Amino acid sequence: MDPAVLRQTAIFHDLDDAEIKQVAEICHEQTFAVGDHIFKEGEPGNRLFLVLEGRVRISRDIPGSGEEALSILQPGACFGEMSVFDRSVRSTDAIADVSCRLATITRPEFEMLLEFNHDLGYKVLWSTVRLLSSRLRATNESLRAFLAMSMF
Repeated sequence: MDPAVLRQTAIFHDLDDAEIKQVAEICHEQTFAVGDHIFKEGEPGNRLFLVLEGRVRISRDIPGSGEEALSILQPGACFGEMSVFDRSVRSTDAIADVSCRLATITRPEFEMLLEFNHDLGYKVLWSTVRLLSSRLRATNESLRAFLAMSMF
């Protein structure tokens, strides 16, 4: 795994070279063809993903409407981290929008890395808090826009 690629990812952006190297050692690469499900809503969340090449569509199935794309993730994006942190099931589907190459980190490897190096863990967790906060703000804005449109 190329450490420079990891530095593009929001949750690893603040790490120094030695810390990035530690993360690179636990990454595993996977490829997916266009339309492949990376994971499905309701499945156990046992790993997080980083987009190295291609695009990943995050979506949900809306009863009576079909698939609703929530986001299209580009290289450098991280996804699937919520289930890794809270040990819950996946809340959305992740689908290869085009052929893509992803890096994955399993929950046990991620937890061990955070526990083994407290400085690294602190940086990653704060970066993750900032990432999730920005996603929540975007969701709030989308909800506000949806509610404003539904009032007419």
